[in-house]
Amino acid sequence: MIEADEAVAVCYLEQVKLQFDVYDRMLVHGNQSCVMQAMMPREMFRFQRRNAYRVRTLERTAPTATFRHPAMPDVQLELRVLDLSAGGCALFMPNDLPPVEPGSLINGITVELDSDTEIKASLLIHHITSVQPQAQGVRLGCELLNLDTDAQRVLLHYIDQTQKRRRMMSLD
Repeated sequence: MIEADEAVAVCYLEQVKLQFDVYDRMLVHGNQSCVMQAMMPREMFRFQRRNAYRVRTLERTAPTATFRHPAMPDVQLELRVLDLSAGGCALFMPNDLPPVEPGSLINGITVELDSDTEIKASLLIHHITSVQPQAQGVRLGCELLNLDTDAQRVLLHYIDQTQKRRRMMSLD
């Protein structure tokens, strides 16, 4: 790395990718080990995968999304919300339920954030990915659509409070 023409450092800080060029690299020898020293970066690039912060829900009190199956209107689904952002969510769909196709637009969903708070929206299924073999289900990557101003405010407050709870729990 010291002799390479170019070097780029990449790291992640709370799921945000940071990247910068590394200039004037030098190997510094110590008694026990060696380290690489370099100049401070001239510029740093921040790459965020999503437009909005996404928070994983707390498993004990995870929100649920309730809606009619798009291909079978007589089947009511109640799915656990795995994570949530201002623009979307991931839902856990057990294997024993009829599958939902990517590209499905589902109107009239209710997301129950807690026992006192729910929001209404539409849902666009973007992708379906397997979780882990032992999970016995798949992850639905969804976009939340048609949220009114009050629902957006409630959702942002929930995300903020969940993030604070997660941080407090990680300090224990």
